[in-house]
Amino acid sequence: MGTWDIGPFDNDTAADFACTLDETAPDEREDLIRSTLAATVRTRDYLDSWHAEESVAAAALVAAQCPDGEPVTTTYGPSEALPCFATDLRAVAAEALDRVLAEESELAELWDDTDSGPQWRRSISDLRAILTPQPEPREDPLFEI
Repeated sequence: MGTWDIGPFDNDTAADFACTLDETAPDEREDLIRSTLAATVRTRDYLDSWHAEESVAAAALVAAQCPDGEPVTTTYGPSEALPCFATDLRAVAAEALDRVLAEESELAELWDDTDSGPQWRRSISDLRAILTPQPEPREDPLFEI
């Protein structure tokens, strides 16, 4: 793997994906993110690592626009402005991350063969949690003791 760390853009494939995004017309950037994530979700057979790496990068860009999301500030990420993504893209990104972590995922297998595998899995799970936050428990005055 041309990988130097566990971050979403810390590999050659994701850095290339960021360049492709920068070269894509501004009004087509959300479509590129959506199609990348959707292709991963639709994969029923073995998911190649390069496709998974692109999807992790795309999901990180979607998560960056969520209320608890962190901006993508790495020099390997896109340098051009991204549109404000439609909120339905969050669910697609979360589903793509589930597929990246599932069986039959080359990227997960590669990471699981390293000492950093658990840390990488945790970083993907953290991204997913940003995309699908759990609702705050509601206090119901009828049930107060």
